[in-house]
Amino acid sequence: MTVDKHPTVAVLGTGLMGAPIARNLSRKGFTVRAWNRTPAKAQALASDGILALDDPADAVRGADVIVTVLNDGPNVHALMEAVAPSLPLGTVWLQLSTVGVEAIAALVALAARHGLNFYDAPVQGTRQPAEQGQLVVLASGPLDGRAAAQPVFDAIGKRTLWVSDQAGTSSRLKLALNNWAFALTHGLAESLRLAEGLGVDPALVVDVVTGGPMDSGFFQIKAAAMLADDYTTSFSIANAVKDAKLVVDAAAQAGVQLDGAQAGLRRFERALAGGHGHADMAASYLA
Repeated sequence: MTVDKHPTVAVLGTGLMGAPIARNLSRKGFTVRAWNRTPAKAQALASDGILALDDPADAVRGADVIVTVLNDGPNVHALMEAVAPSLPLGTVWLQLSTVGVEAIAALVALAARHGLNFYDAPVQGTRQPAEQGQLVVLASGPLDGRAAAQPVFDAIGKRTLWVSDQAGTSSRLKLALNNWAFALTHGLAESLRLAEGLGVDPALVVDVVTGGPMDSGFFQIKAAAMLADDYTTSFSIANAVKDAKLVVDAAAQAGVQLDGAQAGLRRFERALAGGHGHADMAASYLA
């Protein structure tokens, strides 16, 4: 397949992450077609020069690169199972969703059955980095086809880490990274709650940490959200539950005991049961 500098890209899934990804591709000169299960979300991108289509088969028709940014593995699999038979051999498929170990194996097999050039490429970052084109792309896949994938990654991210030539490795790495992000979120939430319970202003915890070795941009953003009771969604509790389950399941399969991950999942589940599913995962504070 001959691919020019700015091929036609079909973005399937235009939610919290997919919409800014599509916008950044369009701004960088790509011809972008978009599809979402809720058509209004794709249609909202029309002002950015993106063609919204109600049928995913129409979105992928003639596209050089397919980008999937759906919520989970089963949804990605069902969608691509439907559209893959119509795609030319060698079509590049960039899979950006966090899907876990079992699902990524099924997607690799699906791509192989249909002769697609598959790249396992979950991204590190949430809504704000996606909007700013500052994601870190964790890419795995064959050398043949990377020339078509890299310009897309460059348009949406600040860095691409080529993890392996074996698709699936990146999805495993992403689980380890998400586990760290969840541990940081819960540790902060519990520390602020403990200070409050002991009659200490929780803002003092932030004051002491600021500028020291335990400080980070992540710490500051999540602490500010918790102290302001502002849970504008960057990465939702519902998605955190989904991904935390993927972490726990993967650990069990690998024979690794993750006590903190199991407790963190239960905390996210309490926040979900408390009606905070659409809130940012900083709502761990409310659990």
